[in-house]
Amino acid sequence: MEVGEAKLQSVGGDMRRLATLRVGALSALMLGAVTLSASTSASASVPGPGLALQEWHAPRIPGPTPTTRPGALAVIREWSSKNWSGYAVTGTAFTQVTGTWRVPQVQVPRKRHYRKNTFSSSWVGIDGFGNGSLIQAGTEQDWVNGKPFYQAWWEVLPAPETPISPMPIRPGDEMTVSITGGLPDWTITVTDVTTSQSSTTLHRYSGPETSAEWIQEAPTIGRHVATLAADATVTFDGGTLNGANPGLIDTDAGAMYKGRHTISSPSVPDSDRDGFAVAYGALAPSAPPS
Repeated sequence: MEVGEAKLQSVGGDMRRLATLRVGALSALMLGAVTLSASTSASASVPGPGLALQEWHAPRIPGPTPTTRPGALAVIREWSSKNWSGYAVTGTAFTQVTGTWRVPQVQVPRKRHYRKNTFSSSWVGIDGFGNGSLIQAGTEQDWVNGKPFYQAWWEVLPAPETPISPMPIRPGDEMTVSITGGLPDWTITVTDVTTSQSSTTLHRYSGPETSAEWIQEAPTIGRHVATLAADATVTFDGGTLNGANPGLIDTDAGAMYKGRHTISSPSVPDSDRDGFAVAYGALAPSAPPS
């Protein structure tokens, strides 16, 4: 079976509650979605041993007390996570967020890990930092059944991700995501700037609007946080929050941990404080140019 076909399978509705037990029960936020673009969508799943499991982009799962590894660039990490790394701004009444990045290339695993499935996603969203609500959209960069796999998606919890199809994406494509609140419908626009393809959808959403994020994630597959794919460094830039520069600061940054080991690290903000870089591993990358 091709990877793209396998990711369009689904398991039962009970899976919808299992992915975020560690951060509390999710409120039923999504009443429906109206697709405005010419694309068609379906719930995504990924292949397992004889079983397809749905892919989720869960709220932040808190990790251990953040630390700065000797030799790493000085990044004051205010928070940590078992599934997120990047930047999160907290406050009130966040109703608009945008971000731009280039799709990172999945690194070919070492021979002994060649057949191991690994997953990563780059996304922009609102909520999910300290609650079970989340509206978001982005790209995924996976290594599945010995092959790289890339696609764009959107998601409004408690539903799993919905692939944006047809919108083929490739490593190096410049992606822009915009999420804008409305009464009552929210608008998600995902654009592949490189290929001039765009998809816009409307969604009912009623989360608390208390955080906004630019995140590199190890997604949740079935019941478990997936093994993070070894991607090239991702640079987020051109971020806005409520229509203005988000003014990112060092303490908005958080790293991803597996056990006590840092597996994904953000840089300090760029000079105009609307972007940053995220690197696979414990060593924080240099801040990108503004």
